[in-house]
Amino acid sequence: MSPTRIFLTSLLAMVAFAGNSILCRMALAGLSIDPATFTLIRLGSGAFMLSLLVFARRRTARPGGNWLSAAALFAYAAGFSFAYVSLATGTGALLLFAAVQITMMGWALFRGERLAARQATGLVLAVAGFMVLLAPGIEAPSPKGAVLMVIAGSAWGLYSLRGAGARDAVGDTAGNFLRAGALAMGVSLVLWSRASAEPLGIACAVVSGALASGIGYALWYAVLPHIKASTAATVQLSVPALAALGGVLLLGERLTARLVLAAAATFAGVILFSAGNRKGRGALNAPAEQ
Repeated sequence: MSPTRIFLTSLLAMVAFAGNSILCRMALAGLSIDPATFTLIRLGSGAFMLSLLVFARRRTARPGGNWLSAAALFAYAAGFSFAYVSLATGTGALLLFAAVQITMMGWALFRGERLAARQATGLVLAVAGFMVLLAPGIEAPSPKGAVLMVIAGSAWGLYSLRGAGARDAVGDTAGNFLRAGALAMGVSLVLWSRASAEPLGIACAVVSGALASGIGYALWYAVLPHIKASTAATVQLSVPALAALGGVLLLGERLTARLVLAAAATFAGVILFSAGNRKGRGALNAPAEQ
């Protein structure tokens, strides 16, 4: 794959991932759909698109994946949707990104990896940025929304860790989306009395699942073998920034000093940590979905 193609493919994937936050917030802030229905439609649309891609590639739509990974995927998708009822786009995206990266860094420590001074500094900075965003104050995010997004980010970190090094990432993701969709159906049935869905909300959920998630994953998995783990982790720093920009331009949200400071610390921390991770493809280059 040529450098130009790598750059363009990576850019499209990051725009797609950032689009998830924008689409979800657009739908839920306007109350055009409830979070349970958004989750169900998003997972169903993603499963359909990914299954099509798998079938087009190998003429069989037999899904891969497993129920434990699917449960982590569902926890991410549900937490993400319910959190965006009360979080601004940029704040939610940064909380998610920080939770994903801290989960992966924590796993590296748990499995006995020794951290160089640069990596240790990066971990401290990332956690500091996370705490700045959550600290009490007039610009603090909704506690309920923040907790749900942290759960979503931790679940996505677990999902990415379980899928690191998979031989057929797209096929496994398709199967996990199908299983997670079944779990989402159960939640939607339980919350049926609260269900609501207008055309805008349905459209946002479909685009989020089929394009921002399905096509986004396919693009990112296509480019991953051609870049270093440190490069992949650094490229993903653009996702919360793009989401915040989209929130400002498309949804009229305000860019706060707290968000900028937290983002700067978190991004610097991830750059320092990933720069020391030079073993090739690893956990930190799994897609930090938004």
